[in-house]
Amino acid sequence: MQFKSHIPFVELLGMELLRFEPGECELALTLREELTNSWGVAHGGVTMTLMDVAMAHAARTPLADGGEPQPSVVTIEMKTSFLRPGQGRLVARGRRLHRTATMAFCEALLHDADGQLVGHSTGTFKYLAGLPVDGGRRIQRTHASD
Repeated sequence: MQFKSHIPFVELLGMELLRFEPGECELALTLREELTNSWGVAHGGVTMTLMDVAMAHAARTPLADGGEPQPSVVTIEMKTSFLRPGQGRLVARGRRLHRTATMAFCEALLHDADGQLVGHSTGTFKYLAGLPVDGGRRIQRTHASD
């Protein structure tokens, strides 16, 4: 399954999109040495990024089966609890808890290959058509599905 938009950092990490259904998203990453910390387990930044991307994609899922994906989002805030070291193949499941006209409230659970809960996150995401960058110039998405 293809990600709904081109995100170079996500591609660099090697994330896979497993499920993209109304209100829910699931993605995975097989841990590699360069993604670990000095103890040989998932770096906290990798753990947080997995959950952030899972929640952002859950925010963008269609409102109903067969519907169109929602607009792009940016993370407004995120809280993460690290429960145990992440090892092996990690699977993040994001869920949209509530949506308003401009915001989505989501949560994510991250499990390791043994099904052990590695982390939990909650986050708030803002729907946007483009971002003000480069001296205030607005960059628009190039595809309707971005």
